[in-house]
Amino acid sequence: MSRIHVSGAAMLAATVTTLCLSMGAQASSHREAPFITNFPKLDGTDLYAFRSYETGRDGYVTFLANYYPFQDPYGGPNYFALDDTGRYSFRIDNDGDAIEDLVYIFQFDNRLPNANSGLKVPVGASQVAVPLKNIGPVGAGNTAALNSRETFKVLLKTGSNQATQAVVNAADGSATFTKPVDFIGTKTFGSVAGYEAYARQYVYDVTIPNCSRPGRVFVGQRNEPFQINLGKVFDLVNLVPVEAGAVPGLPGIEQSPANDVLANKNVTTLALEVHSSCLKGAGNGVIGAWTTASTRQVQVLSSKAQSSRPAVSGGAPVQVSRLGMPLVNEVVIGLPDKDRFNRSAPKDDARFLTYVTNPTLPFLLDALFRAPVNSVLEPDVANLAPSNLPRNDLVAAFLTGFAGVNQLARVTPSEMLRLNTTIAPTPLEQQQSMGVLSGDLAGFPNGRRPGDDVTDIELRVAMGRLCHPLTINNAPVDLGLCRPADAPVGTVPFTDGAPTHATDFDAAFPYFRTPIPGSADFPAFVSE
Repeated sequence: MSRIHVSGAAMLAATVTTLCLSMGAQASSHREAPFITNFPKLDGTDLYAFRSYETGRDGYVTFLANYYPFQDPYGGPNYFALDDTGRYSFRIDNDGDAIEDLVYIFQFDNRLPNANSGLKVPVGASQVAVPLKNIGPVGAGNTAALNSRETFKVLLKTGSNQATQAVVNAADGSATFTKPVDFIGTKTFGSVAGYEAYARQYVYDVTIPNCSRPGRVFVGQRNEPFQINLGKVFDLVNLVPVEAGAVPGLPGIEQSPANDVLANKNVTTLALEVHSSCLKGAGNGVIGAWTTASTRQVQVLSSKAQSSRPAVSGGAPVQVSRLGMPLVNEVVIGLPDKDRFNRSAPKDDARFLTYVTNPTLPFLLDALFRAPVNSVLEPDVANLAPSNLPRNDLVAAFLTGFAGVNQLARVTPSEMLRLNTTIAPTPLEQQQSMGVLSGDLAGFPNGRRPGDDVTDIELRVAMGRLCHPLTINNAPVDLGLCRPADAPVGTVPFTDGAPTHATDFDAAFPYFRTPIPGSADFPAFVSE
């Protein structure tokens, strides 16, 4: 075999990136641990926290948590209601002790209309319950044909021993909110625009306890926002994951929306917008956030199940899902500890420290692929993995944040998404998808916006990008965490070819776009 005389670092980056994807990423946090696969309704897939960049919302922070992965739009007749025995939470630490100071708890109630007996139609002399979610068109202000009522409450808990207080509708003081039914199809809702108008009537202005500024709440189905090229990765890595043209002699992969295999999936979004003054406490304006889902410790199935009571749940709530930074439980935490991580809290993350300081994935990649890579390179490369052990660069990225950017006033190493609420948001059209790596300090890992390409960012960081200077405000910045010589592949543009941009999303709350309809077309004569 002839040996290729190209940049060894570039070729190695391609190989490393490919294998990182093939061995770990199943979207950001979809089915990431063995036990959570039993509870898809409680499976948190992605968390976002960012300064709101919607016009007129200066000073606000938006939290978006996605649950219930891999929703096929046509997945009727029951579609994707959330778990009414579960608790879904946004947890916020504003003093740096890795313990939540604010907890926003979402609880759901799923019922049928007519005292839970459902809609009925006359069949002969009998009134018979129908099997479908709706029996006619549905739209904004027109929900009589819906055979489903999914509502929720939002409770705020402050401190560890405080009682919860209700977040209420600013318009009428009600503590009960409606979750729109999923996008059944365009015949039910008339059009994509018809569904969006229906869903947006359930974006609520809310009054938040102990907060002088009103917030907003929405829960509903959205198009899956996480973009990744999964299909080719799992087909024995059927791609070259370096940007096309970046490396002479290497074809690379073209950036294309067609590479996003999740584009035709939906997800359920919990969206909350709170003014920053009600979040940051007495700290330095940096907050840490994570989302969790819990369910009751015991469930007893009823042999005489009814719609309102198919099972009896009891015992204390047990956390089964946890998510802060993306991709942590997928490619950092070892398989024996994945379920343990989902049950744990940031304050106890010292037990997982070795997975960050001494990551196994780079070691395995070097052991498995150094010889094949060197068979086509000249000169040979001594090691594919970054050599700076312990990996203090990864500790900063995942566990402490960076001083002056997203580090809380008190530093407690722990895994969470950190956001500096004092850094102004970058307007949508000016946002850089590579976030801080490209000098956009309002982007990941300073929080996470919808348009931040976290797959590419984390792949580059894992292979040593932080060992090389970053360009901030047109000047090189050396973080001093490691040396360029420690990471010879650290400056290569890794990519999976599925680009993410801020303009792929809406410019207003809840930012994620209309879900894909279960049925897109119907004969014209049907509606005449």
